[in-house]
Amino acid sequence: MSEQPVDPVVLRDVAFSYQEAAPPALDGVSLTLSRGEFVAVLGHNGSGKSSLAKLCNALHLPTEGVVTICGMDTRDETRLWEIRRSAGMVFQNPDNQIVSTIVEEDVAFGPENLGVPPTEIRQRVDEALRTVRMYGQRAAAPHMLSGGQKQRVAIAGVLAMAPAILILDEATAMLDPSGRREVLATVLRLHRERGMTVVWITHAMDEAAIAQRIVVLEEGRVALVGTPKEVFRQVERLRALRLDVPPMTELAHGLRARGVEVSDDILTVPEMVEELCRLSSRG
Repeated sequence: MSEQPVDPVVLRDVAFSYQEAAPPALDGVSLTLSRGEFVAVLGHNGSGKSSLAKLCNALHLPTEGVVTICGMDTRDETRLWEIRRSAGMVFQNPDNQIVSTIVEEDVAFGPENLGVPPTEIRQRVDEALRTVRMYGQRAAAPHMLSGGQKQRVAIAGVLAMAPAILILDEATAMLDPSGRREVLATVLRLHRERGMTVVWITHAMDEAAIAQRIVVLEEGRVALVGTPKEVFRQVERLRALRLDVPPMTELAHGLRARGVEVSDDILTVPEMVEELCRLSSRG
């Protein structure tokens, strides 16, 4: 019999505290991500989103429970670099991840630290920059780039380490709308074309709506899990958790409150247009 594929991210009864006497940042979290899954993580400030991200990259270790990345226990110090290579991390501020004065040198930094042979580094850097559509700026100074371009360079630096998992912790929060679109389009393309497992941590409901599954955290615990339609139709529950919903979901909720029989799982403008056309055709 062939071996069953290993789930890329598994948390089992995980708790994490920053200080021994402090309330846990995460408390009793169990979560499994399947290979090639795109999961968005939502929650208000202090809900545990960033702590979850850092646990998946072994930047934090669980106080209780077990975190495994591609089958490797994050508490195993002998596997630390392999874990961080497997789970690439992109942070909120791209300036904090840029370490070189030339784009291609910055992308090469990670594989150089992993001891990748120089000829292979060259191949990886070129491929990563082409993937994020920044090859034409390979000789540019990073500080001259836009926010969205810098974040794409940061993603290229992660890709050059050949990860199985891409973790983005509020990666669009400091970008303008154009930069947000650039980064989101890049990640969606990586997910679609490479089948990468993506953990997308965000405050933006429209970004979460494109995920395959949403995890909502509240005070360090998993409050809701489901598809975007399953999660966002729970408008009042999300409001109680101090979260918004996508604009079209909000509109549908308001229409239903006024007696208009629209579906309760509308997420996008095209879905709303289709629903209103359906109602209009009924006369």
